[in-house]
Amino acid sequence: MLTAQMVTPLFINNAGPWGLLLIAIVVLVLFGRGKIAGLMGEVGKGITAFKKGVKDGTEELEDRREADAGTATNAGTNAGTGAGTGTGTGTATGTGETARDVTPTPRERDQS
Repeated sequence: MLTAQMVTPLFINNAGPWGLLLIAIVVLVLFGRGKIAGLMGEVGKGITAFKKGVKDGTEELEDRREADAGTATNAGTNAGTGAGTGTGTGTATGTGETARDVTPTPRERDQS
């Protein structure tokens, strides 16, 4: 039966600093300095875009939590307002604000 150790080439297990340097030189010769520099630039741009996306997502979640906390606070403070003081037979309305969805539409997100 084959195991992972049998499939792994032997030189990878014994690759020290000199082996890694040899591999780097072979890659440099095969692809050239310009291609490798361009590739590393693209990797850097990808990492930057990923970090920006994570930051934007975190800010969006925090904004939603603040908005949710704000609507919960407003609903709690307005719960007792609007009680009927008239002498009519109707019922009191306006017992507070109703929660609404504050998620921006894609069009609203693109405008900001």
